[in-house]
Parts: sequence; C-alpha cells; structure tokens
Amino acid sequence: MKKILIFGGLLLSTVLTYAQATISPAKPQSKPIIITGATLHIGNGQVINNGYIAFDKGKITAIGEGTAPNTSGAEIINAAGKQVYPGFICPVTTLGLVEIEEGAKGTVDEEETGDLNPNVRSIVAYNTDSKVIPTVRSNGILLAQPTPNGGLLTGQSSVVQLDAWNWEDAAYKTDIAIHLNWPVVRAGRRRGPVVAIPGAESPDEARLKAMDAVNNLFTQAKAYAETKPEVINLRFEAMKGLFNGTKKLFVNVDGAKEIIEAVTFANKLGIQAVIVGGKESYLVTNLLKQNNVPVIIKETQTLPARDEDDVYLPYKLPKILQDAGVLYGLTGIGFWRQRNLPFEAGQAVGYGLTKEQALSMITINNAKILGIDKTTGTLETGKDANLFISEGDALDMITLNIDAAFIQGRNINLDNLHKQLYKRFSDKYGMKTD
Repeated sequence: MKKILIFGGLLLSTVLTYAQATISPAKPQSKPIIITGATLHIGNGQVINNGYIAFDKGKITAIGEGTAPNTSGAEIINAAGKQVYPGFICPVTTLGLVEIEEGAKGTVDEEETGDLNPNVRSIVAYNTDSKVIPTVRSNGILLAQPTPNGGLLTGQSSVVQLDAWNWEDAAYKTDIAIHLNWPVVRAGRRRGPVVAIPGAESPDEARLKAMDAVNNLFTQAKAYAETKPEVINLRFEAMKGLFNGTKKLFVNVDGAKEIIEAVTFANKLGIQAVIVGGKESYLVTNLLKQNNVPVIIKETQTLPARDEDDVYLPYKLPKILQDAGVLYGLTGIGFWRQRNLPFEAGQAVGYGLTKEQALSMITINNAKILGIDKTTGTLETGKDANLFISEGDALDMITLNIDAAFIQGRNINLDNLHKQLYKRFSDKYGMKTD
C-alpha cells in the first residue's frame, strides 16, 4: 500500500506540473498591427533596416523602410533595436506525435504496425496539447511537419501551425508527402533502416526483398492511378498524389550510392523526390541539381557518415549544397530537440554560409520543399503573418529572446513549462527572472 501511495503521489505531482503548462490558443487578429523601427529579415536574403511591417486579418499588408504610411486604427508595436524574422519551419519531425520517449508508450504515436503503410495519416495523431510544442514555439518555430516513422513506407505527413485547439485547427496543408525509408545494409557509421523481412537469411537478402516489396507496391500503385478501378484500394488511393504531382516522396537515405538509387527510382516512376538526411549528398550534387531533387539535412551537430571524412563535414554540408545550387533545408532529430533548429542553422554561418542564407535554410527553403512558399517562409505582402520579434540574433542561442510571435496574425502565448519551472524555483531562492 505504501508503494502505491508513493507512486500515486508522484503521478499526481507529474500531472500537476504538466497542468501548469496548459496554454490556450490565441484568438484571431482583431485589428491591424504595425511593427515599427525594427530590422526586418525577409527570409530571401534581403534585410530592411529601420523598417515597418503591417498585417491585418492574418495577412501581411505592407512592409518597407522608415515610417509606416498609414497607422490609423492600428496597434503599434515599437521594436526599435530589435529583429523581426519569418517564423521558422521544421520539416520531418515527430513533434506532437511523441510526448515522452522512454518508458511511456502511451505517449508515443509515431508509427503503425507493418512495413507498407502509405495510407496512414500522421495529422490525425497530432497532439495539439503536447507540452513540448510551446517550448519549441518559444524559439521561433511556428510551423512543423509531423512525420510518421517505422517500416518501409511509413505514411503521409502534413504541415501544421503550432497554436491550435485540435488537429483540424492546426492543419496548414494536409497530406503533402509520403515517406519512404530506403532499405540499406548497415556499414560503419552509415545509418539507415534495415527491415526484418520474414525468411531473409542475411542483411543483403533482407535488403533485396525489401526493394522488391517497394518496387512491386509502386508499380501496382502507378497502374492503379492510371485507371478507374472498380474496387477501391486505400493504399493505392493514398499514393495517387505521387503520380499526379500533388504529393512528394520523402526518401530517408544517407549514402551516395543509395541516393543515386532513390533518385533513379523516382525518375523512373515520374515522382518528385526529396532526400531526407543525405549525409553523403555532397558526393552527388550534380545528380541532385540536374534532377531538381532537394535535400533536407537531418541535423548538422553530428559526426560524419564515414571515418575518413572531415570531422567538420556535417557543419560544412549546407555551404556545399548552397554552392552547388541544390535546394536544401534543415531539420533536427526527434521532437524536443527541434528547439535547437535555429542554432544549428546559425552554426553553419561559421562554416561558410551568410546569416541570411542560414535563415533561408529554415524559412523559405523549407517552405519551398514543403510546397507552402506561396503563403509563408518570407515576410512579403499577401503572405500569412507568421513572424516573431527577437531582442537579438535569432540564430544565436545567447541573444535569441523572443518578445512576441504571431501565427496568421494571432499574437500567441510564449509561456511554456520550462519558463514556469524556472520562475517557480527562481522565486524559491529569491532570484531575479528578468
């Protein structure tokens, strides 16, 4: 009984602690807002000093240098000496699908059973009440792409905005991609999914059987998409978008050989591919550029894929792809670590990128890859007002300090569990929280 009471007390304490971080979504924008006096980082390489940006009903209505031409009836935010950025976009993440990684399986909903699940939709599992989301949002990440994991063909992903009551409210653009883990055989530091195929006697045989399964599924799906079937197949229905251009195939693959295989595979079927990971993409930049295949780099704060590679290669990869003319974006690992996304982008500045190129990597570049660049990714008239105000450089962990953030014009709450715990224990010890 004593053990049960202790466990119950710990559980209640955990629930109460988590309950402190419950934050209601912001209400719709009620009147025009104009931010003045700030340095505006447009996201496309352009910077406006002493600028203004106005938005109304969730859309950017004016932007420029100097004084805003019309301030009548607007809320004025004086941001002199501060920086305004487009909201950061995090692709290929399990944010909202995972709450506690280890020891709490009930909080993990990132994968489905089976190896071939193109019809699975991660959007319906997205948890808007996750306590992790506000901590990520507080570092300027305002949109994300919750992505399923597990097996070969893991399912479909959507883009969400990170301030919503439920997944329907969060949906920014639904079912934009299907995700494929390219079968590989582990070698050295090279990482990739090795799928357990029944009856396979070796890793090589498992890979061949996995490739056969993928080829057969895509061949059948393409034939299905070109006909009017009498019987509906949910897997093939989900894959139709790959063949009519409304969906992209995100291929999780690192090795140069496997990247070539994946690009060749996509070309053969007439599918638009996106490479996710791409640790050895620097070896095949010509292939990627010629075939218009973008790369989403999966973190830079890591070791290179091969022992003989330059230890700083992961930090240099964005610059290599930039110089080669390959469209590239950046994501992180898992879910809570996405809050480091701007700092990983900023680190690339020390290895060749300009600050504005590093900013583009996690704003307009990611938006282009996700197919949402017409509505977000830069600070331009007519686009959604997804932006934030920082007291310092948003790509520097020392100076990033967000005063206000807006998603589709809504002034969102920047409180989170970390800030609440910091204040709680600062108060206990009489420390200042300014």
